[in-house]
Amino acid sequence: MKASVHPASRPVVFRDRAADVAFLTRSTADSARTIEWEDGNSYPLIDVEISSASHPFYTGTTRVLDTAGRVERFERRYGSGGRRTK
Repeated sequence: MKASVHPASRPVVFRDRAADVAFLTRSTADSARTIEWEDGNSYPLIDVEISSASHPFYTGTTRVLDTAGRVERFERRYGSGGRRTK
């Protein structure tokens, strides 16, 4: 690797405001705000809107859409008169 080409990587705390969960990880992101972590050290703090702790896909709260039922409901409501026949 070339020297001084890559940004500096350091420990950073990412806090998910929706789930009230914080993660300590390495990142090149920087912030003027800091937080004292469980180990007693102070790290830069970055607030995020959504993370794996609050995202519906990872928490298992996703809704499954029934596309077949939607098509049938559409045909019941508007009829199937728009179909082409050979």
